[in-house]
Amino acid sequence: MQKTKNAEKKLDVSIVVPVMNEQENVPILHEKISEVMQGWDRSYELIIVDDGSTDDTFAILEKLAQKDKHLKVVKFRRNFGQSAAMAAGFEMARGEIIVTMDGDLQNDPKDIPNVVRKMEEGYDVVSGWRKNRKDKLLIRKVPSKIANYLIRRTTRVNLHDTGCSLKAYRGDLMQRVRLYGELHRFIPALGRIEGARITEIVVDHHERRFGESKYNITRTFRVMMDLTTLNLLLKYLTNPVHFFGTLAMLFNFIGIVGMGGLFFAWLNSSVTPEELNIQVSMVILLLAAGVNFLFLGLVAQMVIQLGEKRDERRYDLIQHKG
Repeated sequence: MQKTKNAEKKLDVSIVVPVMNEQENVPILHEKISEVMQGWDRSYELIIVDDGSTDDTFAILEKLAQKDKHLKVVKFRRNFGQSAAMAAGFEMARGEIIVTMDGDLQNDPKDIPNVVRKMEEGYDVVSGWRKNRKDKLLIRKVPSKIANYLIRRTTRVNLHDTGCSLKAYRGDLMQRVRLYGELHRFIPALGRIEGARITEIVVDHHERRFGESKYNITRTFRVMMDLTTLNLLLKYLTNPVHFFGTLAMLFNFIGIVGMGGLFFAWLNSSVTPEELNIQVSMVILLLAAGVNFLFLGLVAQMVIQLGEKRDERRYDLIQHKG
């Protein structure tokens, strides 16, 4: 019988690092992480996900993996983005605790034990706070402060530095979180939906020594779009009928008002038959859209309730296992 992932031996810590075109950094990163973890009494694995590098990053990682049994390497055929890379790492991870960090050496591997120990105080998510950040003021720091403010207001997760990749998560929590777009920076907020206990600690931050930053202005726009999506998820994930019901009421209200206006216009003979036909068609479309939104909300609510019942049965089986 084939051995499944759940049947594999659990580890204390899985370290997930997405990289792209970091050929100068990955050997140093591997050495520093190995030095920290081998001097610590915790079982671990290091999962490095190559997100479509076009330099020698993957070739270097292959050679390192041949010498280090702790290192696992995932290769993407093209660049899919940091969220996809993290999701691949989470899927492979066997650790009770999963630590994520950047591959550009700006996060310090010496902070890994610190975030794990903080996690062991009873938290589900521990986020790093780059209090003394070593980045350019106008290009990185100022946009980051604005983004952090907007994210705190939207998600109600009070973290100073949501963009810091150095974070620790409960492994079972990451099995329930689905990432896409730029949502990797919003994992604490997605964890809050699952009832996660969240905190942060100050971590070290270093200047980039090799390579170039992957940050650009187009990424800011993608982040803002994902923040809008996340805002809707936080508000309506468990009650989608409230969102669709609001749209239904709005369209129906406009349709009813339009119907009243058409009735008075017809009584006063202030519109031609052709204009009346066009306006009647518009009112019918508005009312039909309102009814469609209402049914969409009801269907979405039923899907959510079926999913909750399935989870309840799964939890019941877990509780009685054994």
